[in-house]
Amino acid sequence: MIPEISMQDKRIALVHDWLTGMRGGERCLEAFCELYPAADIYTLLHLPGTVSETIEKHRINTSFIERLPKSKQRYRHYLPLFPKAIASFDLTSYDLILSSSHCVAKGVSVRGGAY
Repeated sequence: MIPEISMQDKRIALVHDWLTGMRGGERCLEAFCELYPAADIYTLLHLPGTVSETIEKHRINTSFIERLPKSKQRYRHYLPLFPKAIASFDLTSYDLILSSSHCVAKGVSVRGGAY
């Protein structure tokens, strides 16, 4: 049985592989954004204007992948670095972490006690 927790005053992080367009995974993330309007988003790469306004309203934190040469056009070429990039996010201050992924977002590090 999943314990019932109150989300009032809880810090929530949403983790997603990358934000480069609106496909199925981004629709799921959009639903999470609607459920948790104060949540922060963590992603490998974000191309502003390529996802919905609902997602864009959130504070979006990106990884070092975004700062690599030509990452905006060829981010998939950096696939071997994705696990390290997703693990580099510091989510220790969050109480609830939701990841939507088809690639590496499930590999995010979570502190003990977080849901």
